[in-house]
Amino acid sequence: MGDDSEWMKLPVDQKCEHKLWKARLSGYEEALKIFQKIKDEKSPEWSKFLGLIKKFVTDSNAVVQLKGLEAALVYVENAHVAGKTTGEVVSGVVSKVFNQPKAKAKELGMEICLMYIEIEKGEAVQEELLKGLDNKNPKIVVACIETLRKALSEFGSKIILLKPIIKVLPKLFESREKAVRDEAKLIAVEIYRWIRDALRPPLQNINPVQLKELEEEWVKLPTGAPRPARFLRSQQELEAKLEQQQSAGGDAEGGGDDGDEVPQIDAYELLEAVEILSKLPKDFYDKIEAKKWQERKEALEAVEVLVKNPKLEAGDYADLVKALKKVVGKDTNVMLVALAAKCLTGLAVGLRKKFGQYAGHVVPTILEKFKEKKPQVVQALQEAIDAIFLTTTLQNISEDVLAVMDNKNPTIKQQTSLFIARSFRHCTASTLPKSLLKPFCAALLKHINDSAPEVRDAAFEALGTALKVVGEKAVNPFLADVDKLKLDKIKECSEKVELVHGKKAGLAADKKDFKPVPGRAAASGAAGDKDTKDASAPKPGPLKKAPAAKPGGPPKKGKPAAQGGTGGTGTKSKKAVETKEMVEPELSIEVCEEKASAVLPATCIQLLDSSNWKERLACMEEFQKAVELMDRTEMPCQALVRMLAKKPGWKETNFQVMQMKLHIVALIAQKGNFSKTSAQIVLDGLVDKIGDVKCGNNAKEAMTAIAEACVLPWTAEQVMSMAFSQKNPKNQSETLNWLSNAIKEFGFSGLNVKAFISNVKTALAATNPAVRTSAITLLGVMYLYVGPSLRMFFEDEKPALLSQIDAEFEKMQGQNPPAPTRGISKHSTSGTDEGEDGDEPDDGGSDAVDLLPRTEISDKITSELVSKIGDKNWKIRKEGLDEVAAIINEAKFIQPNIGELPTALKGRLNDSNKILVQQTLTILQQLAVAMGPNIKQHVKNLGIPVITVLGDSKNNVRSAALATVNAWAEQTGMKEWLEGEDLSEELKKENPFLRQELLGWLAEKLPTLRSTPTDLILCVPQLYSCLEDRNGDVRKKAQDALPFFMMHLGYEKMAKATGKLKPTSKDQVLAMLEKAKANMPAKPTAPAKATSRPVGGSAPAKFQPASAPAEDSVSGTLDSKPDPKKAKALGVSSKTKTAQGKKVPSKTSLKEDDDKSGPIFIVVPNGKEQRMKDEKGLKVLKWNFTTPRDEYIEQLKTQMSSCVAKWLQDEMFHSDFQHHNKALAVMVDHLESEKEGVIGCLDLILKWVTLRFFDTNTSVLMKTLEYLKLLFTLLSDEEYHLTENEASSFIPYLILKVGEPKDVIRKDVRAILNRMCLVYPASKMFPFIMEGTKSKNSKQRAECLEELGCLVESYGMNVCQPTPGKALKEIAIHIGDRDNAVRNAALNTIVTVYNVHGDQVFKLIGTLSEKDMSMLEERIKRSAKRPSAAPVKQVEEKPQRTQSISSNSNMLRKGPAEDMASKLNQARSMSGHPEAAQMVRREFQLDLDEIENDSGTVRCEMPELVQHKLDDIFEPVLIPEPKIRAVSPHFDDMHSNTASTINFIISQVASGDINTSIQALTQIDEVLRQEDKAEAMSGHIDQFLIATFMQLRLIYNTHMADEKLEKDEIIKLYSCIIGNMISLFQIESLAREASTGVLKDLMHGLITLMLDSRIEDLEEGQQVVRSVNLLVVKVLEKSDQTNILSALLVLLQDSLLATASSPKFSELVMKCLWRMVRLLPDTINSINLDRILLDIHIFMKVFPKEKLKQCKSEFPIRTLKTLLHTLCKLKGPKILDHLTMIDNKNESELEAHLCRMMKHSMDQTGSKSDKETEKGASRIDEKSSKAKVNDFLAEIFKKIGSKENTKEGLAELYEYKKKYSDADIEPFLKNSSQFFQSYVERGLRVIEMEREGKGRLPTSAGISPQMEVPCVPTTTSTASSLGNTNGEEVGPSVYLERLKILRQRCGLDNTKQDDRPPLTSLLSKPAVPTVASSTDMLHSKLSQLRESREQHQHSDLDSNQTRSSGATTTSSSTANIDDLKKRLERIKSSRK
Repeated sequence: MGDDSEWMKLPVDQKCEHKLWKARLSGYEEALKIFQKIKDEKSPEWSKFLGLIKKFVTDSNAVVQLKGLEAALVYVENAHVAGKTTGEVVSGVVSKVFNQPKAKAKELGMEICLMYIEIEKGEAVQEELLKGLDNKNPKIVVACIETLRKALSEFGSKIILLKPIIKVLPKLFESREKAVRDEAKLIAVEIYRWIRDALRPPLQNINPVQLKELEEEWVKLPTGAPRPARFLRSQQELEAKLEQQQSAGGDAEGGGDDGDEVPQIDAYELLEAVEILSKLPKDFYDKIEAKKWQERKEALEAVEVLVKNPKLEAGDYADLVKALKKVVGKDTNVMLVALAAKCLTGLAVGLRKKFGQYAGHVVPTILEKFKEKKPQVVQALQEAIDAIFLTTTLQNISEDVLAVMDNKNPTIKQQTSLFIARSFRHCTASTLPKSLLKPFCAALLKHINDSAPEVRDAAFEALGTALKVVGEKAVNPFLADVDKLKLDKIKECSEKVELVHGKKAGLAADKKDFKPVPGRAAASGAAGDKDTKDASAPKPGPLKKAPAAKPGGPPKKGKPAAQGGTGGTGTKSKKAVETKEMVEPELSIEVCEEKASAVLPATCIQLLDSSNWKERLACMEEFQKAVELMDRTEMPCQALVRMLAKKPGWKETNFQVMQMKLHIVALIAQKGNFSKTSAQIVLDGLVDKIGDVKCGNNAKEAMTAIAEACVLPWTAEQVMSMAFSQKNPKNQSETLNWLSNAIKEFGFSGLNVKAFISNVKTALAATNPAVRTSAITLLGVMYLYVGPSLRMFFEDEKPALLSQIDAEFEKMQGQNPPAPTRGISKHSTSGTDEGEDGDEPDDGGSDAVDLLPRTEISDKITSELVSKIGDKNWKIRKEGLDEVAAIINEAKFIQPNIGELPTALKGRLNDSNKILVQQTLTILQQLAVAMGPNIKQHVKNLGIPVITVLGDSKNNVRSAALATVNAWAEQTGMKEWLEGEDLSEELKKENPFLRQELLGWLAEKLPTLRSTPTDLILCVPQLYSCLEDRNGDVRKKAQDALPFFMMHLGYEKMAKATGKLKPTSKDQVLAMLEKAKANMPAKPTAPAKATSRPVGGSAPAKFQPASAPAEDSVSGTLDSKPDPKKAKALGVSSKTKTAQGKKVPSKTSLKEDDDKSGPIFIVVPNGKEQRMKDEKGLKVLKWNFTTPRDEYIEQLKTQMSSCVAKWLQDEMFHSDFQHHNKALAVMVDHLESEKEGVIGCLDLILKWVTLRFFDTNTSVLMKTLEYLKLLFTLLSDEEYHLTENEASSFIPYLILKVGEPKDVIRKDVRAILNRMCLVYPASKMFPFIMEGTKSKNSKQRAECLEELGCLVESYGMNVCQPTPGKALKEIAIHIGDRDNAVRNAALNTIVTVYNVHGDQVFKLIGTLSEKDMSMLEERIKRSAKRPSAAPVKQVEEKPQRTQSISSNSNMLRKGPAEDMASKLNQARSMSGHPEAAQMVRREFQLDLDEIENDSGTVRCEMPELVQHKLDDIFEPVLIPEPKIRAVSPHFDDMHSNTASTINFIISQVASGDINTSIQALTQIDEVLRQEDKAEAMSGHIDQFLIATFMQLRLIYNTHMADEKLEKDEIIKLYSCIIGNMISLFQIESLAREASTGVLKDLMHGLITLMLDSRIEDLEEGQQVVRSVNLLVVKVLEKSDQTNILSALLVLLQDSLLATASSPKFSELVMKCLWRMVRLLPDTINSINLDRILLDIHIFMKVFPKEKLKQCKSEFPIRTLKTLLHTLCKLKGPKILDHLTMIDNKNESELEAHLCRMMKHSMDQTGSKSDKETEKGASRIDEKSSKAKVNDFLAEIFKKIGSKENTKEGLAELYEYKKKYSDADIEPFLKNSSQFFQSYVERGLRVIEMEREGKGRLPTSAGISPQMEVPCVPTTTSTASSLGNTNGEEVGPSVYLERLKILRQRCGLDNTKQDDRPPLTSLLSKPAVPTVASSTDMLHSKLSQLRESREQHQHSDLDSNQTRSSGATTTSSSTANIDDLKKRLERIKSSRK
């Protein structure tokens, strides 16, 4: 049994690995107990067992294994680290547990697997179980299947992936083992329960008997949707909810929820894709062309077999489809046609969406083939076209289908209509928008009047289906002309229709149901947005229509409210209105007279043609009165206007009568139901009078009224043709003017551009200049709506004319079309309903595009041309491409049918000749513009290949491809691109260029989409792999794109998608997701702000938008600008525009364009931060240029669009300077009232101002500077601080203006620079101004130099950056400048510095040429402002420095800043007059109070030494000071949510970028320094400390090893970290929050740092180490004493265990423990003893006594004993009550040890501290025995070791040695450190010297006796040097010693110190660190970030008090201060 006892003592983890099974069993049992006790899932205990869990489950002994499994199960359930063990443990379970005979073991194994699934490791578990299915042991296979089944049954099909299981099912059914087959059957039943019939196809090939058995089982299953019984950890809240529902009996919602789940799995998804292209017969393409039909048939049959596979792998099927298409279209054998159609069906079914790209080619061919009569052919074609329809959208094939509708063949018409009907069934109200419905209805309406009954019936069926899908309200406008009989027939058909999507869509539409069924929201209503192609309209939608508040989109949701009759819904589209109005027949003159006499007075009618004009006038007056009183319904408009036209009619000669007549026409048009028939009667007369001087205005008024009654497009067309059919040029020019105006008033919708263009061309050719001018004006107005494409029609005009047109267009650029004010009222009755509005733009869009005549070019794309493009010779290929380019150029706008061109061009995209690739890309860009939105049908076959080109290795090719993709996306919108798997396939390619370009593109486009593209989720796995790509740029782009993906998909979906990643990747990606979640932009909502224009926002965009609507497209993206430009049909849509400022137009009452109320700056939350991030992340151009290029201006426009009022932006970016002045005036007016907005947009305002600096107009410049003065005054009042970004994009450009020739401007700029110092630190301004001195402009150089002088004068030398030395050298160069003014300015600046700084200047400026130096000396003499005494200056310099630092840092607060500004002004006013500067002298006088209060000055005891290091003293000052200011506002103003801010900043502390880290530390330091703010850190301490020690680790491991990194940077970072920690650990409440684990890691980091030999080699390394010493002491004293003690014990244990750990490390940990032991008497009551004793117990368990004794050093055992002794002594017997936390006390060595101690102490009465016991001291009586003597000595040594009584102790020891010369003090010394020994010896020697008066120290050196000792024991090296001296040499060595210390304190190097004194000595037992040097470091490095002056002073006092305790005695702090004062006096007197 000897062995037994051996292993009993081992710790648990070692037992678990023991070779004895009993030991393991005991280990597992204990582990199980431990696991059950640990409450915290994140406890470090768990990690100890991480590597052992696999052994638990794979134990070779069955009994032990059972216990191991139990323990493992508890571990997996409770430990947060358990997930890391998934793979190994589950594979262990599979291989070693599932084959066990014991059922219990198998059960536990399954439980463990399920528990892993519960902790979100499902995929890893499943992977291992599936591997297990390949095991040869059937037991294991059965158990794996059973586990999978159980998992599926409990967790459901969402968690357990079915596809891989289903894949192996057939193989399992074939197993020879019955048990496996049975288990397979059970799991098949379970899977069927979840996915129902989707399981049938994959199992169709198993044994029929088995299938039959399965069928029987399946039938028995309950029909209800299954629900998971168990949930993942993250879903357990959901579980709780479900339970509540069930307990409430309300299972309903749960059911609804999961109801979705059943149809979720599509059988297609479960199938494996089959690759068939390679399996095609080799000779397929030859055979299919063969002359014999049998061969062709063979080829087709081979394909038919292949396409029967239900799922095909994606590939390039273009050739195959082309071949099949040819058979369908051209083959004469109908049997083969049917066969080819079947093949196409198979392809479409197998490829699904991937077939979509070929659909456009095949559809027309199939439809035309319907001319075949044979039923089997027709059926095959129907199946084919139906299958193809499902792979694409109706939108994409609509053009082709509509083209076939006009075919003469009735069968084709019939089959096409039937196809349309079937297609409609698959649509919903949202996927069948009005833009699509309109052309289809128009075509079908022709068919219902067809002569062939089958065509009519088919058309009725199609219309009936449409009616059912979208509801009557949407279809009725198109059926306005249909007679009742036919209408009833349509309705009847509609009732019979069964929709694929159920009836929901239809019902919703008919009943105008408000609440769409939850599950369908996406499909029907809400998705309106998504698929309706109206990008822009839904934006303003809801806002404009207050009454019909509902989501935009399809009409189905409209309120039934007051929508007008059908006419109203006629969408203002001319069509509907026309059909209604044209009904009025033309009446004969008799009927008219009759009707008129019924409503007009008799006299009136008689006098109409009186020859006396007065009578005619009177008659007109009566006429007018009568019309005014008539009711609308009674007014016979046609009759009345006929009366007016009756002789003399429009030939009336009296102008008064004529005016009245015209006025009456206008009245009738306004008040009556005025038809086009009536209009035609009067228009001719009106056009005739429009040029009349007196009556012209009335004629225009009447025409406008008619346009309002009969819609403008019709009226305009009539008027134009009438005007140009007569010769009068006045009438022509006035008609054109009227039209220009009318377009502005009515908007552009519905106008026929084609007709106008020919008229305008006629007008441009007119000889009369007035006509030409009017025509050009009209073109200008049209340009507003149509955009640049308008110019194309006039390119062949004469150059002179063209330049006029261009000038007009130029004027219009940047302007937005006004909102229509007319033409809305009448036909919208109460405003068209939402549906109308929603879709309208689409009409408008298509109109605006259709306005332009499109050319058909398919006939020009001949087969010769195509073969040329594909020729082997590149020159011929190039010719072909040139021809294509020429064809497109010539055609300008083309129809979408371009024949074989797409395939030809696609081939050229991967041409080996890159020049041709670029040419092809250019052609594709042209094509996009020429084809407009219709290009979308080519996205799949041409657009996606362009994306592939983004992976090209040549930069220029990539940028050309990107430009092409953007040009296409502008036309098509994004939806087309994101549909299907194409993009994700592209991202899959591991091409870094492709990935980064594509991700960059997506990051740009995604934010602008308003609706989520369905297939976006497919790209996520690729995005994740990009996040871990080897290429840094790809990773960066992927990270940038992450927030935008999340914006659409949501965090949940994205996090779920990480499930498939490897565990390591998953953690990384999840961390990035968390980060992205914080930066996730909000989804662009519909209207409120025109977030508008990321895409281009420039005028040229005006045209594409026509397409914008195209499929949700760029909805958001496409500028608010363009939409209206294109005059989205009807006025309302254009109204979007007026959204000035508020962007919230309210219905028709719509704020007009000139209404400019409302804020001019809109506050966008976090807008500025986002812009800064974008600029930092290089998503946008950095604002840096010599002259502003267009892309900068465009970018600024785009950025401003979301936060600057629209109208103001138009002014700001107008081409005319007067508009800029206007804008500035407005900005000045709003400055006070909109402070927040101004600050929110400050970066943009300043950037805009920099653009104005480049204008040549002085008035703008003056106004700009005026505005800036006011702006900076406001900012300083608001205590705002410029960010780095704002400063760097503004100051350099402002400085350019300092060199302006005009004095007044220069003066203003200087005034602005002066004010800027209040909002931006002078020290940061300095480098910018310094840069300005390098300009070529001498005035600028001079002014900049003068400005530098003023800065130095006002703010002290501290502002000189990077160092005073470098700055002054730069300035001094200008003394030799050619220009006299520059020379003077340079001299004056240096004189200013001299006045501040004395002769030191000469040293700083370095060597100058003799000439320059003599000029400088001369100037200095002349300035007659010699500093009185240079040395005094230097003494004063330090306070001066601190002063300026503090004032500089105080500028963060208001007071001192104002003060500084006034000083600066004063300095400025005097610059150039050195004599006047006398007044400022006081600033630089020596302020004794300051110096006396600042004990820091003590460091200057030896003046000469200071001089040597002056540069270095200055240098450190510049580190982080500026950063505070840069960022501090974040803490107060910019973030209301402090916690999240602090979290963010803390996260930056651990950043890999040194500057980021320093900046973050600076901010935290600022918080810690302000008592009122320090609490904010509460709760974040652990987090902060973790970040800090992570940074320490990073420096240690990475930065220090990085050759490229400046070591200064690292020192700077160390200083910040240490300074920060010292601040933190001075605040006791915060320091106590640090937890044990964190303190352990922190101490580890600090001690490692102290031992880092690399630090020592650095210049300031010593200081770092000293500061760490100081910090460690602070940590030990201020932290929670229990936590720190516990942490040190654990750390000691770890360091002793770790073989790699250096003994030095353990030693320092023990020294810390000794220090804690010394603190125990004061802290014992605050310590949780139970916890400490538990730690000691664990320590003793790991290190039993024997093991400790084997250690090389005896320190560990002594440390432990010392600690226990002290605790026993302080607590007495009570200590045994504190062992509660130890489980089995009797096993514990600790208890036994404590008992022994208690016993021992009881025996020794009155025993003192453990140390004395150890030394054998026991204090009885002084004279009795040797023991007493020892005791007396022990007392003395105790005094020496204490802080207060050191001196007294030394004196007593001296006396004692004198008295008993033979006394042996050796035993007392030998256990202490070398330092202590030499210190005691030295102390005794010093006393001896004093007593015998041998070498009393002279005090004249300025060091009082009190001070002498504190100075001595600074370093070990000095100590030992003293210790080894002989008696007589004492004097000099004491001096040497003091000299060394003084040198050290003044920052000078001592001789090389080989061993590192401070770290050991300062922490050694009797010592407390000396702080002189560490504060020195704090001064130099952290002065700008650290405490205010008082705190400096405080820390310095500390430094003087905290001398090493074993060495010094300082009477008290006051003595110290007095002493310092005296010394200061002495220094002063000696210097005088």
